[in-house]
Formats: sequence, structure tokens, C-alpha cells
Amino acid sequence: MYKNLAATLVAACFFLPAVQAQTPSKLTESIKAGFVYVSPITEAGWTKQHDEGRKAVERALGDQVKTTFVADVAEGADAERVIRDLAQQGHQIIFTPSFGYMEPTLKVAKEFPNVKFESVTGFKTAPNVAASNARYYEGRYLAGIAAGRMTQSNVAGYVAGFPIPEVLQGINAFTLGMRSVNPKATVKVVWLNAWFDPPKEREAAMALFNQDVDVIAFHTGSTAVMAAAQERGKMAVAYHSDMRKIGPDAQIIAVTHQWGDYYTARVKAAMSGRWTSGSVWGGVKEGMIRVGDFGPKVPAKVQDEVQAKQKAVGAGKLKPFAGPITDNEGKLVLPAGQSLSDAQILNMNYLVQGVLGRVTR
Repeated sequence: MYKNLAATLVAACFFLPAVQAQTPSKLTESIKAGFVYVSPITEAGWTKQHDEGRKAVERALGDQVKTTFVADVAEGADAERVIRDLAQQGHQIIFTPSFGYMEPTLKVAKEFPNVKFESVTGFKTAPNVAASNARYYEGRYLAGIAAGRMTQSNVAGYVAGFPIPEVLQGINAFTLGMRSVNPKATVKVVWLNAWFDPPKEREAAMALFNQDVDVIAFHTGSTAVMAAAQERGKMAVAYHSDMRKIGPDAQIIAVTHQWGDYYTARVKAAMSGRWTSGSVWGGVKEGMIRVGDFGPKVPAKVQDEVQAKQKAVGAGKLKPFAGPITDNEGKLVLPAGQSLSDAQILNMNYLVQGVLGRVTR
């Protein structure tokens, strides 16, 4: 995931052709694909989604591909060692889905110019390093609509990892979506300064529930917040994966990121010699972001509303960051009639009106 994101990512982020265009008509060789994960593979969560992407590659290509994964690899020196090991073992394409893997990936890529590397959530590219990420904020906005319809207290909570642009995009989009249907709604934020720390995630959720919060969202790597909501009889927005097994009564909706099609297309491209470097930032339109998996408490009317809005986002008719937008210090960020550009979204460094919290540095 992301950590210490530099503002310079804007210059690097646009764009590869649609992934479907990279699918070859005929595969001529087999391939070894490696995957490096920043946390354990749990029942649901960040790493779970990327491992589902790996499994999708296996289903699509069968005995033409052999995949290998290494989980719970710390960002930094450990990641560099593991990535290098995979390259030395003959993997022709290696996926590294964590922002903190970006620099180690680039370093190893220089040593193995014939290996293709996929820096997922990274922004820097090289001749043999491509970058990709998803527009998570689109799903957050849609989840905010559902949360705005379901809250009784008009107070939502948000357990967040680090105050970097991707996380701020999610908090802001969630708040804007919530207030689009419930103008009285506010969102309280707790910063963890960690991506995967289940005890700390649970503690933050419990603290928010003690502050009139009856619906909660999160940008962390485990299912701890959902489990806390289930325990306390509150409602929660699942992130990364469907978490109804953890919160059968608590889950309102799930915001999921889907990697199977992208990973499969990139492996096929490497097999056929059509792999190219570049950057992808896909969302609802590209099938990389999806909302659904509604919980039993969500009325059909609300489900239909959210699904209709999801179609509008996919068609480009609804933009989560459309003006007017004011930050939570009263400054007008964007006037009515305009929408934030991709560059502005990628550089986001503020919280919108309705968020009760600060961007910690």
C-alpha cells in the first residue's frame, strides 16, 4: 500500500492503453509470474484481493503459467531481497503490490533488464517497470451514499492508515458522497500511522463508536474494524474485500478492487512479447473498482440508488470530485461547475467540509 507518497507522482501517472488491448490472440510460450505481498493472506483485505488476482491468472492460463507468491514481506530491504530472489529464480514477470515496494522494484529491475516488473500503487516507471493503481475514491463516494442513507446519528467514523493522497481521496469522497444525500452528516477521522495493525485498528474503531459514530469506514489492511462493528452492533463499510463473513449484521456495502483482468492481461502481454511500460489508473469504468455485497439491513431502494450511481460513475456522468468543494477550514477548493483534474486528485492534501479531523504530518 501507500506510504510517504511524493507529489511528483502526477508527472508519472498517464496512461497505458486499455488492458484488453494488450491481450494477445495467440500465446507462444509458458511463463513464471511472481507476486510479493506486504501482509499475510487473510480471509479478506488488501493482500487477499491481490492474491485473488494471482489465482485469476492461474485460472485463465492454466498450465501455461506457474505463479509464486511470498507474503508478509516488509517494505524496504526485505522487499528488495525477495524481489531479487524471484528474478534470480527465473520469474519473467513480477508483481509488487505495495507503495513501499516501488524503490526496491526499480533497483532490482536495473539488474534484470529482461524481467518485467509491475509496481502496483507505485508511480515511477522504467523500461521494464510499469505502474498501476485503482481509483479507490470512486467506490468510496458510492459507499458514502449508502452510509448517508443508513446512519441514524449522522456521525460516521473513519479509521485511516497514513495521511497521504490516496487516503485523503477516500475520506473526502466518502464524506462528499455521504453529504450528497445527508447534508447533516459528519465524519470523524482517526489516524493509525500503520497499514496493518489489527489491535490498533480495533481500538480506534471502539473509540469512535464511543463518540456517537454508528457507521464506520476504514483504510487499513485487516478485518478488525468490521469485526469491531459487528461486536458493537454498529454498521461498517467493508474495504478491499466482501467482509460479510466477519460482519454479517454490520456490513452495509463493500468497496472492492479487482486485479484479475489486469494481471492476466499483463502476463499474457509478457508471454507474447507485447508487454510495454507505462501507467494505469483504472476505476469503475475499467472494472478495477466495484461496490456491492450489500448487508441484510440495507433496503432495496438504497441498493438500487447506489447501483444506479455506480453506472453513472462508470459512464463518466457522475464525478465524485465535482464542485463546489470547500475544505474543512472554510477555504473554497473548487467552484461550482468544475471538477478536479487527475493531477489535482493525485496531489490532494486537505480534508473537505464535513470531516472532523486534521491532516497530520
